[in-house]
Amino acid sequence: MTSAHASLDRFAAGKLAGLDRRNLRRHLQETRPLGGARVERKGQRLVNACSNDYLGLAQHPDVIEAACTASRTYGAGSGASRLVTGGHPLLFELERRLAAFKQTEDCVIFGSGYLANLAITPALAGKGDLVLVDALAHACLHAGARLSGARVETFKHNDMTDLADQLSTLRSSHRRALILTDGVFSMDGDLAPLPDLLALAERHDAWALVDDAHGVGVIGEGRGTAHAFTPPALAPLQMGTLSKALGSYGGYVCASRSVCELLRTRARPLVFTTALPPACIAAALAALDLIENDPALRERPMLLAQRFCRSLGLAAPRSPIVPILIGSETAALQASAQLESAGFLVTAIRPPTVPRGTSRLRITFSAAQDEADVDRLARSLKTILQTAEAAE
Repeated sequence: MTSAHASLDRFAAGKLAGLDRRNLRRHLQETRPLGGARVERKGQRLVNACSNDYLGLAQHPDVIEAACTASRTYGAGSGASRLVTGGHPLLFELERRLAAFKQTEDCVIFGSGYLANLAITPALAGKGDLVLVDALAHACLHAGARLSGARVETFKHNDMTDLADQLSTLRSSHRRALILTDGVFSMDGDLAPLPDLLALAERHDAWALVDDAHGVGVIGEGRGTAHAFTPPALAPLQMGTLSKALGSYGGYVCASRSVCELLRTRARPLVFTTALPPACIAAALAALDLIENDPALRERPMLLAQRFCRSLGLAAPRSPIVPILIGSETAALQASAQLESAGFLVTAIRPPTVPRGTSRLRITFSAAQDEADVDRLARSLKTILQTAEAAE
């Protein structure tokens, strides 16, 4: 090993040791899907209660068959960027379907939701512009904002007074302005106040980008967070993923035709990335068929979340995401391990994913789960929390 290799290893080992001391190190664990909401980890069968597969469509036979058929028809990979030779027909079909579903003129598909958010803001904003981001928005929204080279400021989570103050103070000294927010916040399960946010955006000539990764399929009759409000609160930039309720993989943004054409030309994660495999797109198309045609499927995750919250005396959920705040990293890891012993997979969420002191169990509900499992999860968690409280 050369001295450079050795110094790199020492650097990595030192960083890992520091993470271990603070209970912040992550570990990849093999997890085998068994169908439905069941998985196997380390030889133990568990009920998966932390997946983003909200409708269980990643395991749906129609979705799987669509992926297989597309691979046989178009091949396993796309072969190149879409601007070279990677534009297989299914990509264009899904863009048309998503645009209609989200009530926009057009749509652009990206390699992942993270890549979509690294693409959109830098293509629309730069030096001399202003980007305001909700403090609890997903990391990729913050990353995309900083890649743009614009002035980036955060506003307090869902605080429209703070957002209004910052727009009043900063907007006039910048050419263009964007406001970035989640629709459903992935770690808290709450919704952005989109009507108020869009009204502020309109008042200050700012463009709103809403990341609706956790809203599509389960909120607003499946159309997403915008449709949780009456009338629908439609942002000019509606981003989402294929990898959660749609059970596949990829990301997208729905917008006007001219905006989408600009992104096709200027968005670097589209221009310089190989297009998604046909199987992913075909799976998403099949999932979209199921979402559009099965109201009971769309409603089930919320019904299960409501059932769980009633059992524990928690406030009614706004989405299928229910956070159980624990506090310390150690306590969250212990609670997660206890749930695993009881037969449930619920990963502890720790900094930097959430603010320090707010480590939690992030419980998610899926149409693939059974009511009996949800009831048993509530009982197990209640016992764990009561035991922890008594020990303090």
